[in-house]
Amino acid sequence: MKITALATVLTLWPFFASADVTISDGWARASILASRPAAAYLTLTSNQSDQLVAITTPIAGNVTIHAVETDNDGISRMVEVDGLDLPSREPVTLAPGSMHLMLMGLSEKLEEGTDLPLILTFASGARMEISVPVLGPGAMRPQEQQP
Repeated sequence: MKITALATVLTLWPFFASADVTISDGWARASILASRPAAAYLTLTSNQSDQLVAITTPIAGNVTIHAVETDNDGISRMVEVDGLDLPSREPVTLAPGSMHLMLMGLSEKLEEGTDLPLILTFASGARMEISVPVLGPGAMRPQEQQP
């Protein structure tokens, strides 16, 4: 009986261990050329601690998470991070001038008015397919959020 109960719990563990992640305010900036990297932004909120560990899209060879670090001389630079920690119930926002998704090796340029498909994979095993709108090349945030 105990072995059966333990086997049932272990079988269901991935279901119960998987975090529920909400994505909001997602968007990408149009690119000038396919040969240049593009950036995407969004806010992630998880109901339990998790980590975003991989992002893919059918139109980019590589998608990485970049943070911006400033050194003691006040010089900022982008730094690739292996995973994005998602503390329980705390929104994590990727925005221009801060953390962002960097899309490299584009097979086509990102056109304003289209949608960018993204597949997000989390340490919990959760996988989400989303689509974010592509805004103009100079956009700093979606129009509906601007003052």
